[in-house]
Amino acid sequence: LVRRINDSIAFKDDEDSDAWRRPAASIGVLDIFGFESFTVNSFEQLCINYCNEALQQQFNAFVLKNEQAEYEREGIEWSFIEFPENQDVLDLIDKRGSGILSILDDQCRAPGPSDKGFCLAVYKTCRGHARFTVSAKQNAQLQFSVKHYAGPVEYTSTDFTQKNRDE
Repeated sequence: LVRRINDSIAFKDDEDSDAWRRPAASIGVLDIFGFESFTVNSFEQLCINYCNEALQQQFNAFVLKNEQAEYEREGIEWSFIEFPENQDVLDLIDKRGSGILSILDDQCRAPGPSDKGFCLAVYKTCRGHARFTVSAKQNAQLQFSVKHYAGPVEYTSTDFTQKNRDE
């Protein structure tokens, strides 16, 4: 569908030419629901889901917030669209000093990093955050959950430190 629309808005350079030239603008599709949650979620899924959280935030800011502001400026009648804000989950994952990835980096810089040490530091720092949960069972299995915009995901910390150190 996207290709057909872009083909339909293309134009020829001149009447005698068979060469098509694309205009400066085109349409595309951004799939912001590339969110992943498997039976076992590890470091890779945390990275993928973090990226999807960031994409969701960009989508909200540039499409929803900006369009609604434009409608207000132009006096267009519309109904306000409510959407969840996800800065708190981005902070949980990447905030310098207290985010999961920052804690992981700190653990990997310390001598003898371990997944257990990483998990214990995450539990200590992140417990009480609205988007973070850890049950007694998860604690025993070195797991934790993050409540993403698309739903909660349980992460298993096995090999987090090894994968983070792998250049």
